[in-house]
Amino acid sequence: MSADLAQIERVAAFSDGGAGGNPAGVWVGQTHPAAARMQAIAAGVGYSETAFAVNEGGVWRVRYFSPESEVPFCGHATIALGAVLARRFGAGVFSLQLNQANITVEGRLCDGALKVALQSPPTRSAPAAPALVAEALALFGYTPGQLDARIAPALAHGGADHLVVCLNSRAALAAMRYDLAAGRSLMARAGLVTIMLAFAENDRLFHARNPFASGGVYEDPATGAAAAALAGYLRDLGWPHGGAIDIVQGEDMGMRSRLRAEIGPVAGGSIRVSGTARSI
Repeated sequence: MSADLAQIERVAAFSDGGAGGNPAGVWVGQTHPAAARMQAIAAGVGYSETAFAVNEGGVWRVRYFSPESEVPFCGHATIALGAVLARRFGAGVFSLQLNQANITVEGRLCDGALKVALQSPPTRSAPAAPALVAEALALFGYTPGQLDARIAPALAHGGADHLVVCLNSRAALAAMRYDLAAGRSLMARAGLVTIMLAFAENDRLFHARNPFASGGVYEDPATGAAAAALAGYLRDLGWPHGGAIDIVQGEDMGMRSRLRAEIGPVAGGSIRVSGTARSI
């Protein structure tokens, strides 16, 4: 195990300058270890996600593991992978084959900073069932009166499934608390990777928190997959996003992160999610 962990590069994705961001592990090798081995490595790394990448004929085959489970897509680990590939092989666009989709990640050094952007898998959204919304509100101790009436709770997908719950005050978002075991049970039964709690400061600036109990993590400081899902949902909703939204996440846990999601006009189309990355 020590040799496997020594092969891991550690990168904070969606950093805010030289601080913050969401730590991810990146493993690059000749062939993927067995799934159980990758799971054990991810648990040993201890970050919310570790990406495992192998070059297969010019396309990078990528799998993502949290400490407790494999997930189909992870945005911040993809950003971390893009940073590692750009450092090793030079700036460029890298093709990635995931378990359920083919995407790209682009990494470049600009003004001394590594800037990385991914193109998400296709997006989709649907109204969340009232019973699921009620259970989620109870989990966090929120009431229906604390919801943003303009953005109804929804099931949103941008490579993974998320419940999006938008609140009507920044204070409510800051007060988020929940029981990890109860959150894990809810997410497992509903097939959710995270629950995205968000507050719209204005049409183009959102604050977010992402409980990730399904992966054994209380909260993620930056969640690229959920950013893509939220952006796709806002497009479906006809929200006046002006072509892009910025998301500040992790602030309430002392790991301020910044994500940008560029929203094209085609319903269901890929979302470009970008930010900076720093080595840990």
